[in-house]
Amino acid sequence: MKLFGTDGIRGHAGEFPLDDGTVRRIGRELGRRLARSGNATAVVGGDTRESTPRIVAQLSAGIREAGGQVASAGVISTPGVAEVVLELGAGAGVSISASHNPWQDNGIKIFGPDARKWPDPEEEALERELLSEKREGTPSEAKSMDADPALCELYLGRMARSVPVRLNGVRILVDAGNGAAFRLGPEALRRAGAHVDTICDAPDGRNINEGCGALHPENMLGAVREKSAALGVAYDGDADRSIFSDENGRILDGDDVLWIIASDWKRKGILPPGGVVGTVMSNFALEAALIREAIPFRRSAVGDRNVAKLMEESGASLGGETSGHVLLPFSPAGDGILTTLLVASILVESGQPLSRLATLEKTPQALRNVRVARRIEIDTLPSVAGAVERARKQFDGRGRIFLRYSGTEPLLRILVEGPDAAEVSQIAGDLEAAVRAELT
Repeated sequence: MKLFGTDGIRGHAGEFPLDDGTVRRIGRELGRRLARSGNATAVVGGDTRESTPRIVAQLSAGIREAGGQVASAGVISTPGVAEVVLELGAGAGVSISASHNPWQDNGIKIFGPDARKWPDPEEEALERELLSEKREGTPSEAKSMDADPALCELYLGRMARSVPVRLNGVRILVDAGNGAAFRLGPEALRRAGAHVDTICDAPDGRNINEGCGALHPENMLGAVREKSAALGVAYDGDADRSIFSDENGRILDGDDVLWIIASDWKRKGILPPGGVVGTVMSNFALEAALIREAIPFRRSAVGDRNVAKLMEESGASLGGETSGHVLLPFSPAGDGILTTLLVASILVESGQPLSRLATLEKTPQALRNVRVARRIEIDTLPSVAGAVERARKQFDGRGRIFLRYSGTEPLLRILVEGPDAAEVSQIAGDLEAAVRAELT
């Protein structure tokens, strides 16, 4: 597909396919489908980017022009949109967000009436419509709709019903990433009884993800220690990811969270036999630890939709990505706020500090992200393919190497994992140099 990536449409705001005319056409096509379905309402909301209100307005105008109706949620997380779709019984949901991307980007993520992201065939059909039609000139200005605060309340209510135990007295430090969770995250935790301190909760349209949040979790560590918090959590721009800190200021990623939850559910006897789904990026230590506990573990391709698909096929009720995107059986979408409520609940029930629960001993791993000017099959690049082959010979079966292009950004991701940290770093550096020489 040319427009849809691994997580909806994403690109520079104001440029195709996020220019006013194309966004309006996307809205009209979605509105036509909703009108034909007999369930004409779409829940629309987005993050705190400067461009989000304009995209929301054009998309909403297109939906209404084609006979659909819009329930405007205002600033809300991507999983919040999905939850409100279920609560209202709406025909669709649309989140305007570029997630962890910089503020200049934006995106469109579409959910069906089941509150799950559109499957590939639906995206492909819409893409064909958009690419086959003649592009329009600039459409008329679209009036923004007043957000209905009741929709965020519906989401907060659903979160409150998902908390296993009260969090009374638990001190939590939230790094909101200046994104969609800047109000919802702290509020959901406070309603559960936690004492919440916040940082990076003053979005200005351009500071989303900037040196903060899930992409830069190191910034919450000092605040966790300063506030003597029981845990810290950092969200990305649309709050579908959460990266944690224990009380000592140690960063815990999605692999740690999967281990904490799976271990807890195994002790309680509530972990279904399908086990856990991770991805090709998951640390080998997670796989090894789960196998020692007789918990099945499977790896999917990167992307929450791939994780969700394998979970459905295998009967697993828990899955996620190292990046902090965790899928739970009682939510249609990976939800960083819900994950925080669950982790904090496990802490309360266990009576243990988070550092005692996060016992996964990681295999040394290096992840390098290289911004590329073009995407070419790795095997066709002699110097890169040669560097990969030399690295594999050096490891001699003791480690693994994985290269893939990002589905949401112009990046090539290089993952190296092995028993020796220095060797892992050296191999990652060699591969990065080869990639930069060919693709930057």
